[in-house]
Amino acid sequence: MNNHSFWIYLLIIAGSTYLIRAIPFAAVQKKITNRFIRSFLYYIPYTVLSAMTFPAALYATGNIIAAAAGLLVAVLFAIKGRSLTVVAAVSCATVFICEQLMHFLGVL
Repeated sequence: MNNHSFWIYLLIIAGSTYLIRAIPFAAVQKKITNRFIRSFLYYIPYTVLSAMTFPAALYATGNIIAAAAGLLVAVLFAIKGRSLTVVAAVSCATVFICEQLMHFLGVL
């Protein structure tokens, strides 16, 4: 790719990203009072984060079974209210133990 194409692509991406953020501010001048719309907008960041994180969590290791076990343990510890450090450490340990157990049993 030459230098000219790069700058064109960069300007298009920057413009589209800016417009996605700027149009709602320009279109909505007053505070949103509708409960449904406010509730919908409140949960969008969590939904997007979940949609991006969930597939990555399952394919982060070479073994989907161990990854699923780690994800399950992480969800259970998060529901119990543990800190992010504890959730991450326990889920990593679960994946490691599952992979070692599968190698020992000859499943892999």
